[in-house]
Amino acid sequence: MTAPISLHAGGSLYDRIGPDALSALVTRFYSYVAQEPLLTPIFPADLTVTAEKQLAFLTGFLGGPPLYHERYGHPRLRARHLPFEITPARARAWLACMNAALRDAPQVGAEQISVDDARELYAALSRVAVHMVNAEDHPTS
Repeated sequence: MTAPISLHAGGSLYDRIGPDALSALVTRFYSYVAQEPLLTPIFPADLTVTAEKQLAFLTGFLGGPPLYHERYGHPRLRARHLPFEITPARARAWLACMNAALRDAPQVGAEQISVDDARELYAALSRVAVHMVNAEDHPTS
């Protein structure tokens, strides 16, 4: 996956959101992931390293410094996620957590994310979530 193409006058999505707001977003996001029953089975109990990797990935993905590449190599997102059963329901749950974290972003101050930037980020991550699906949903009994 490559960074979303930005034709926006304000620069890349990373430039518009900024590192502080992106870090705060990742923190909020993982607070939701930790409470989501569909996601907890595929995430470690301690989400510290996972959040650090997510922040590094998003930084580069959104047009900032290539932190993930520098620290861990090429993201190979699909390959790195293949060991985990990612169903359409889990992808939707992951996106719901991100949507909640974006909605909870402060409306003023250094950690603010504009509505337009939140929409752009959510759209880009929606494409990533669909790309990560590698299993079918299990029928309910």
